[in-house]
Amino acid sequence: MAAANPVVWFELEVGGRSAGRVDMELFADVVPRTAENFRCLCTGERGPRFSFAGTAFHRVIRDFMIQGGDTTRGDGTGGASIYGDKFADENFRLTHAKPFLLSMANAGPNTNGSQFFITLAPTPHLDGKHVVFGRVASGMEVARAVERVETDARDRPAPLCRVVIVDCGVVAARKGARASGDTKKEKKRRKAEDEEESSKAAKKRRKKELKAAKKAEKKQQKKDAQRRRDKAEACGAHQNDDDERRRRRQRSSSSS
Repeated sequence: MAAANPVVWFELEVGGRSAGRVDMELFADVVPRTAENFRCLCTGERGPRFSFAGTAFHRVIRDFMIQGGDTTRGDGTGGASIYGDKFADENFRLTHAKPFLLSMANAGPNTNGSQFFITLAPTPHLDGKHVVFGRVASGMEVARAVERVETDARDRPAPLCRVVIVDCGVVAARKGARASGDTKKEKKRRKAEDEEESSKAAKKRRKKELKAAKKAEKKQQKKDAQRRRDKAEACGAHQNDDDERRRRRQRSSSSS
């Protein structure tokens, strides 16, 4: 039987109001050390310094990712793992191929601590640089709600939109749920999730394209209207010149 993967959860608040719960499967079968680090930070079993409870998502970038997990400073400059301040990249077998994957934030090679991010779109440019160690199993809509919060110029949530992990823990170990999706049921479920996300992405893309097309059409209409006005003004100017020339000829004829 395949090794069991643990499932952990976050209960989130946005601006002091409940935003909902996010369940996450940790790929312990592929990256056991990284998964165990995250699991312990969810349970807080190593002490308050090693717990996500009460920490915030300090960085939010729409259509890219949401980042949190700074257990020591809370601003993205701190954090610590259960193995020490930093630990090495375990492997890069899993890629950032789709939204709602969990990956380790770092400051360069082998600098993993407690900070992590959840992808909101495929981010292949991060492959080989950040360790993917899990996925959002449920609560995608909560992650999307976090994505939409107001942010400042440094991508930090506005004070009134602060995103906090108010509680967290472990759900259970899911028997046979492997990162590779080796069961038919798992494959079917993940395929449905991917199709749903792809459909949402396609709708969003079409909406953007339609908006851009309408904007371009409106801009072209303004240009055409301006050209017509310029042409009318030019024709009027020519007509005035012709009238003036006729009046001059008439005055010249009268005086002769």
